[in-house]
Amino acid sequence: MMKMKKSILELIKTRSSWRKYTRREIAGSIKQDILDLVSSPLQGPFHNRVRFRLVDKDICEKEAPVKLGTYGFISGAGNFLAGAVKEKEKNFEDYGYLLEKLILYCTDLGLATCWLGGSFKRGEFGKALKTADDEIIPAVTPVGYASNNRGYRDRFIRMAAGSKHRKPWRELFFADDFPNPLTPEAASDYAVPLEMVRLAPSASNNQPWRIVKENNFFHFFLKRTKHYDKMIKTADMQRIDMGIAMCHFELTAAELNLKGKWQTGERIRFIREPGREVEYIVSWAAVNRRGGLDRN
Repeated sequence: MMKMKKSILELIKTRSSWRKYTRREIAGSIKQDILDLVSSPLQGPFHNRVRFRLVDKDICEKEAPVKLGTYGFISGAGNFLAGAVKEKEKNFEDYGYLLEKLILYCTDLGLATCWLGGSFKRGEFGKALKTADDEIIPAVTPVGYASNNRGYRDRFIRMAAGSKHRKPWRELFFADDFPNPLTPEAASDYAVPLEMVRLAPSASNNQPWRIVKENNFFHFFLKRTKHYDKMIKTADMQRIDMGIAMCHFELTAAELNLKGKWQTGERIRFIREPGREVEYIVSWAAVNRRGGLDRN
């Protein structure tokens, strides 16, 4: 279990991507907390297991012919969190869900992170994790202490990606069907979990999640950015983004004592958003405080 000391709402709101790090070593007790957490494989909502490792860059370069690289996108980081997952259905969603949980845990420990999907050397990280033929490393994150100065490259990337900007509710959340925007008032208790989804990080800040509320169900859909899946062929970054959204939604719901569960195979009558196809991913079934399904 990942127990956070701070509110998950606070962690989501304050966490941001850092690409420039100090050379300061991670404190021993903090490092041990992370090592204990990833000592055994973690399992996501779709039951894929991911084996994570906190990789020490200096040790890898000294003791093995491994040169961890991020193509200049990251400077100063001495440690990385990386995971290997088998090529199975919904593996990318589970990977995104689990790595975002770890990232928020590291944020709670006072450490900086940065999602990396296409800007790291997969082959070298594969050597460090000793990946099997049927395993892949979809994404990694540096872990360490942020520099006081972001640096020009970091500021430029954040500006280019529009990291501070998020789509409005009317483009992301819907009531009963896609043409009908969902308001925070209509979302009721779930307005806060949905807002934390809106604030979630995503590749190039594309925010590919779309959520339709139907009675007690919140149906999660993926709306792909045109041609984006061809940019990084080794990992489906937008499915990873869906896992991140699921993580934010579930953790926030749990903090607010909103009971529910993930399930698939529900009667989905939503085939496509007008003008563009969407892919159904999963549904959250809300449970009322008496233990039954809400019917609101």
